[in-house]
Amino acid sequence: MSSTTPLGSLNGIRVLVVDDERDTLELFDGILAMSGAEVRRALGTAEALEILAGWRADVIVSDIEMPHDDGYALIRSVRALPAERGGATPAVAVTAHGSLDDRVRALAAGFQTHLPKPVEPAELVAVVASLLLPSRLLS
Repeated sequence: MSSTTPLGSLNGIRVLVVDDERDTLELFDGILAMSGAEVRRALGTAEALEILAGWRADVIVSDIEMPHDDGYALIRSVRALPAERGGATPAVAVTAHGSLDDRVRALAAGFQTHLPKPVEPAELVAVVASLLLPSRLLS
């Protein structure tokens, strides 16, 4: 994996990564941190909501299929928050299911975009950047 990205950096971007697999959390953390993002990790919905209660993420990257409360439960809880407490935070759904129906369901649930696993590092960085830094995509 290269330490440079076509978009430059994610400096100053706070990203919450949510997944029930530690390896995936570490991988996404490494990719995003290498691009300059400040990353917090949660092993599930409950932990993610605890983190969000005291820390404001700029973007949420969440797995969909997790035990107990899944990514859909997480996004419902986030979208129920007032905007000033993070209710409008852009969110990326990450899932092993990449069909059109899966993408539509993720978007309808409140995610801004959907990434099928396995996720390419450059694509993950590009998606996070595109949610917050659209002007960088044009330069």
